[in-house]
Amino acid sequence: MKTALTIAGSDSSGGAGIQADIKTMTAYGVYAMSAVTALTAQNTMGVSAVLEVDPVFLSAQLDSVFTDIYPDSVKIGMVSSADLIVVISEKLREYNARNIVVDPVMISTSGSKLLKEDAVETLKARLFEMADVITPNIPEASILSGIEIRSDRDMLRAAGLIGDYHGCAVLCKGGHSINDANDVLYYRGRHRWFRSERIENSNTHGTGCTLSSAIAAGLAKGMDLEDSIWNAKEYLSGSLRAMLDLGNGSGPLNHAWNISGKEEI
Repeated sequence: MKTALTIAGSDSSGGAGIQADIKTMTAYGVYAMSAVTALTAQNTMGVSAVLEVDPVFLSAQLDSVFTDIYPDSVKIGMVSSADLIVVISEKLREYNARNIVVDPVMISTSGSKLLKEDAVETLKARLFEMADVITPNIPEASILSGIEIRSDRDMLRAAGLIGDYHGCAVLCKGGHSINDANDVLYYRGRHRWFRSERIENSNTHGTGCTLSSAIAAGLAKGMDLEDSIWNAKEYLSGSLRAMLDLGNGSGPLNHAWNISGKEEI
């Protein structure tokens, strides 16, 4: 069985973060492991508290995983401080981690800030160059590239600026009211659009976590990057089309939409 590691924060409501990652990887038939970077008190209406883990403890978690069940891919999500980013980069190098997907989580769906200002530069310097692909959404790509994104052309330009500077593939996601959920992949002067229709569903909590985890799961199973992205978008679309409606705010997806269980008694 293929294996994948998620390095991210815990979402107490289960819709994003570690919980969304594990659900997604399991739906893909991949054995999921985790290293928790922070505990969050959150629900569909927002994040009320964040408790960051100690860097030494994060290091111990990563040692425990890599020295026993080596992951076929690694997804990195919410990492709120520079110290934690440094630990992650050092451990990934130490263990020669492969198939690394970085989701630069800066702001939650509800608008809560999840990355400290001083950590942005460390994230770019330490993790982007190690990544097989990074998956910023429109607001994140705008911050990382330094340009305002208002069109498909701007998305491609931003992806190019980020990718050329850091030497990594960039999947710029267009789901933030730019287009019909079209994403563009840029790498070394070449690009490819992944086009799909927008699904009218206001419950989008954890979409970024889900997509990046699905890409990592695809890479773990031996798919190339483009096939991993196509499959991930199909899985995410299915999760949205299931129209799960929980909570009083932006609710979670149905990560188990393609899993059949026993009928309810």
